[in-house]
Amino acid sequence: MRLQKTDKARMELQPGVRTLGQRERTLLLLADGHKASKDFSALFNGEGEKLLLQLISDGYLTHTSPALRAAMDTPPSPQVAATPPTPSVQAPVRVCVDQFEGKRSLATTRMFLFDICERMFARRSPSQAEFFREALRNARDPESMLCAAREMIEEIENVAGHERADSISERIAMLMPA
Repeated sequence: MRLQKTDKARMELQPGVRTLGQRERTLLLLADGHKASKDFSALFNGEGEKLLLQLISDGYLTHTSPALRAAMDTPPSPQVAATPPTPSVQAPVRVCVDQFEGKRSLATTRMFLFDICERMFARRSPSQAEFFREALRNARDPESMLCAAREMIEEIENVAGHERADSISERIAMLMPA
């Protein structure tokens, strides 16, 4: 079973809306319909599964089976197309100005985070910048990379606000390997 965002999750991820914590929002960003719940269980020092279950029970995430997903992606048969269409409400399409079409990898994520570290902390707080650099150098797997990124995002939120932190979280979700 794959995890899919609900409309409630999409509303939570809109700019200016913030009812969940950074960890929960990170899980929402990572739930792209391709990852299963087992992929999240090791995150956040093993608390990923507990947070995930809470998000599912609160209605932010739902399980979809690959067969159901394939059925939703296939066009309707000619008999179904002949029936009059029923009006449906379409969720607003969210368009990102900064389209990323690069390769997902830990190396790409690490370079992005090093760049953010230099831009946000090198002049303002050299000791903090060195702390983040060391954490990124030691991050060798997705879990440790997300841990280092989460610490950096929490500090960015304190310095630059939650909108900037959210945009960086979205970019990290696009860069991390699937």
